[in-house]
Amino acid sequence: MTLVSPAVTGRRRAALVVLCFVQFMLVLDDNVVSVALPSLRDDLGFSGPGLAWVVNAYFLAFGGLLLLAGRAADLLGRRRVFLLGVALFGVASLACGLAQQPWQLVAGRFVQGAGAAMASPAALSLITLLFPGAEERARALGLWGAIAALGGTTGLVISGVLTDLMSWRWIFLINLPVAAVALALLPRLVTESRATHRARLDVPGTVLGTAAVVSLVYGLLQAGESGWADMAVIAPLLLAAVLAAGFLVMESRAAEPLVPRSFLSDRTRAVANGATLLFSAAFYAMAFLLMIHLQTVLGYGPLQAGVAYLPFGAGILAGMWLSTRALMRMGVRWTLVLSFLISSGGLLLLSGLAAGDPYAAGVLPGMLVTSLGCGLSLPVLTAAAVTGTTEENAGLGSALFTSVQQVGGAVGIAVLVTLGAHRGEVQTDPLRAATEGFSLALTIAAALLALGAILIAALLRTRDGTALRAAP
Repeated sequence: MTLVSPAVTGRRRAALVVLCFVQFMLVLDDNVVSVALPSLRDDLGFSGPGLAWVVNAYFLAFGGLLLLAGRAADLLGRRRVFLLGVALFGVASLACGLAQQPWQLVAGRFVQGAGAAMASPAALSLITLLFPGAEERARALGLWGAIAALGGTTGLVISGVLTDLMSWRWIFLINLPVAAVALALLPRLVTESRATHRARLDVPGTVLGTAAVVSLVYGLLQAGESGWADMAVIAPLLLAAVLAAGFLVMESRAAEPLVPRSFLSDRTRAVANGATLLFSAAFYAMAFLLMIHLQTVLGYGPLQAGVAYLPFGAGILAGMWLSTRALMRMGVRWTLVLSFLISSGGLLLLSGLAAGDPYAAGVLPGMLVTSLGCGLSLPVLTAAAVTGTTEENAGLGSALFTSVQQVGGAVGIAVLVTLGAHRGEVQTDPLRAATEGFSLALTIAAALLALGAILIAALLRTRDGTALRAAP
């Protein structure tokens, strides 16, 4: 048994806190602009289509550059890539806060996404290597996931408060203290780590893989705005398919591929990433649709809707508190099956939400059940997705998991929102149309999670928590 000195333990915990709050900042910027969009439009003179790119530019850069950034972290140094990403994110946040023209804000959001793509997988890989034991890793990833989830649920509230009481510019400027603290503290808390095998970066595979993901995310984002029949959607999705095929051919012939075949052959990681795709599709769509439903059908104001969403964060925290205990008692497989089924049931409860339903009896029960299942599954999915990663590939494992989350979210929003909108077109009453579309989309989301539970039960062959083995 290896004993860890109190000083080392203290540094690891301090590093975990810094990494968690950086992740909070990155996730916060996924949706912090949502409430502020009308103010941005009025102050900077955005057109309707142009305003959507305040959100889309961030997702496009973040989702598209993750694999490249994650592999670069393995080869160039995880701490170095993390700090560079945080610095880039901070500079871009300052540029967004000071923007005077629409193009300046969109460019700043794209650079923010690029910084996030560098920092997020590097942070997750650092945590994975800082806490190699199965139980301590599960706890660390549970805290990391909890803070990230709070960033997702509180972003709307923070945005509403800052936009109402101060200015939309502060939703970007509040990132600066977090970035400054991380840049100052992390070099003192974490030593550099990189792959011991000095492989060369697979440049052709990197270009093809990054271009394929960028094209896919762009096409899915456009589908949410234009519908699936538009050439602005069809062309990038076809291009993504061609690029992905080229990527697979190139990787099969490369001496040192960007994503080695042996890395993808691990069953636990493969099932975890597949389940994460379904999980992200369901939950991103739910968050998007529920926030709109609260305001358009139930009549909540933006700030009121944000506050109404806060119990979702409390449910996630409760689920994460239970996740480590469930993992040690039930194992990876059945913990994930249970959590997916709980969330599926919660989404079915939410799908019945209609105009006039009270908050306590209508919104809250489904929200709490859904969030409990979400919190129960997040740490286990994360730990399973990076299980067995080492000094050689921790950044790649983290980047692949985060990329699957982003692509799953984009797919969920594009597909489920479109299906919901088509369902509502047959109704002449706007409220009834919105309610029926919302109900259909959340029912499909619940079905995706139920499908995920079935696939996990059938494909994930682990008997206990030791399946999340420590890195060698």
